[in-house]
Amino acid sequence: MRMIAGRTPGVLVAVVALALAACSQENAPSDKIRNAADTVVDQVGGSSPVRLALGKYAPRDDCQDLPGAEDFRGQLAAAIKRRDTDALTALAAPDVKLDFGGGSGRAQLRALLESQDSDLWAELDQLMRLGCGVNKQGGLSIPWYVEEPFDNVDPASAMLVVGERVPMRSDPLAEAGEAEEVSWDIVTLVSGLEPDKPFQKVRTSDGTEGFIATDKLRSLLDYRLIASSRDGKWSFTSLVAGD
Repeated sequence: MRMIAGRTPGVLVAVVALALAACSQENAPSDKIRNAADTVVDQVGGSSPVRLALGKYAPRDDCQDLPGAEDFRGQLAAAIKRRDTDALTALAAPDVKLDFGGGSGRAQLRALLESQDSDLWAELDQLMRLGCGVNKQGGLSIPWYVEEPFDNVDPASAMLVVGERVPMRSDPLAEAGEAEEVSWDIVTLVSGLEPDKPFQKVRTSDGTEGFIATDKLRSLLDYRLIASSRDGKWSFTSLVAGD
């Protein structure tokens, strides 16, 4: 695989890894994985966003040209992979926002990461697979679609289908017939979220109703990370879920 001038090997590997992770959502065959990786290599060298999967809201990388952002994201990904509390806390702003009830600061972040009752590391794993967008303040947002307008969508009931060609079934049974397939798109919960059930009843934008596996749905209000550069140093200033 050829290298791209001006891109460090570590960053290139990280982006390719995101492409492979996106493909693995549906156990893509090896030729599809190779094609996805080659596409990422080609796009990293250009100015167009790197798309990591198929679908309207599929993971994409719009942050390639933010000065210093690539190194920051590499450090962020490495800290999460190692479950390195010290390293991740050091990447947070001193006043990092952690919830909408006043929770903030590195000490509280550390407590959340070290808590046996917290699944924050797993949430961060999922978050890092969802691409990177540039926000209105010139910082970065993960997932990339955080800054996207969702017209006529209620965030409280809207869910992102995470994967390509995810089956939407006619009944809430794994062996039920498929109504259609959905790839990285927004659907709406018909009767609210029932997290203990394996399938959720949803409605697509064209009005089709069916059932999608719960583990293939992500709330638009789920965790998102916002980062910015202060005096040339990147740090994440917000890591929140909910509204």
